[in-house]
Amino acid sequence: MVTLDEAVTAKLEKQGVELQILVDPEVALKFREEKGNMKFELDDMLAAENVFVGPARDGEKASDEELMKSFGTKDLVECVKIILLKGDLQLTTDQRRAMVERKRRLIVEYIARNAINPQTKAPHPPSRIENAMEEARIHLDPFKSVDAQVEVVLKAIRPLIPIRIETIQIAVKIPPAHAGKAQHILHGWGDLKQQAWQADGSFIGVVEIPGGLQTEFFNHLNARTHGDVETRILKTNQP
Repeated sequence: MVTLDEAVTAKLEKQGVELQILVDPEVALKFREEKGNMKFELDDMLAAENVFVGPARDGEKASDEELMKSFGTKDLVECVKIILLKGDLQLTTDQRRAMVERKRRLIVEYIARNAINPQTKAPHPPSRIENAMEEARIHLDPFKSVDAQVEVVLKAIRPLIPIRIETIQIAVKIPPAHAGKAQHILHGWGDLKQQAWQADGSFIGVVEIPGGLQTEFFNHLNARTHGDVETRILKTNQP
């Protein structure tokens, strides 16, 4: 359970009455990002398992009658969900700054993983993306998901660096000496579109990966096969 010192207030006004709860900011933010499609335990969400009337830290608990009038239910989980989805989440300056920084890291990681420089077909290093975001003076919303903000970020930094989200299909031929480990070697990198075993025991496959992972992917293949592998980029796809 989050402590009172670490908790923040989420509040919602219903029929002229302000109802508040004390929540873990990280758990509450994740719940809002997922638009309520997340199960949670009250112990993980709340610092005090009550809905309060007026300032939560003053401790005036809402009655069952007030909950029924405001939410149509006295079930605490349902009341918490409604407040989080329809109300305001009050973050401290430090909490907001920390959450914005965390969201920035996630967005940079997403773009670095999925985007390439269309001029060179090579991925951008995270530092280049971060520098472009800083130069573009991008302001991130800690309450919006990564997916909801990526396109806004890309639009802002495109005048500064050539960048495009792409997936890449790569043909891979693994010789007999390593072919037995082929599935394991390719596992987790992307979507294995085609696969076949050759008469000489070689493995041939076509794997589709995020564009930004191509350098890591080639390094991984070379490391696992001691360089005894053949690859060819077949095509790139834009979403």
